[in-house]
Amino acid sequence: MEILQSAAALQAQTEIWRQNKLRIGLVPTMGALHEGHLQLVRAAAQDNDVVVVSVFVNPTQFNNAEDFRLYPRVPDADAALLGPAGCTALFMPSVEQMYPQPTVLRFDFGPLEQVMEGEHRPGHFHGVATVVSKLFHLSRPHRAYFGQKDLQQVAVIRQLIADLSFDLELVAYPTIREADGLAMSSRNRRLSPEARAAAPRLYEALALGASLVEEQQHTPKPCSRLWSSS
Repeated sequence: MEILQSAAALQAQTEIWRQNKLRIGLVPTMGALHEGHLQLVRAAAQDNDVVVVSVFVNPTQFNNAEDFRLYPRVPDADAALLGPAGCTALFMPSVEQMYPQPTVLRFDFGPLEQVMEGEHRPGHFHGVATVVSKLFHLSRPHRAYFGQKDLQQVAVIRQLIADLSFDLELVAYPTIREADGLAMSSRNRRLSPEARAAAPRLYEALALGASLVEEQQHTPKPCSRLWSSS
């Protein structure tokens, strides 16, 4: 596995692959990798000739400076996991490489980003779209792989691909969970023992709600009976 740290090096490498008719898979990440990420890397390795994995904590998608500062960064551990999973090239750029000058272009996804996470993190999906667009241009992938854990993000990127006519296929994979049901996430490392113990309750509540809705849908409705007096 090769480790690339400059945008120019990634562009040069992907140009060689393209000239040699190799199909390229891209897995964008912010590092602190877990099984959910590795599932995407293995899928990309199976579907393509070469796989680029990016590890970059993108500052433009954080609207909280403290959240950006505390985001877990374990580059050596990430690199050790990626080779065996099938990564061909690990792209680990600096902020200066990804943003040589401040960006002026602004993304606005309208109602798509005004609900759920977007409602509470203004500007977040602009930052996501900016960095993902840059990664698409630099790596020129045939397929890009994302996890469905970030469902709103997948929807935004699907819109981005359609609006800007990126010539690639978006591949989304289901959420991978811990044994107790908690969705795997890099941010789980920041949970206190008490918060980690409580975190699966949310999934349990959602699963219970879904089962109750499904049960109600399959329960025969009582017949109403019309009575007439003679």
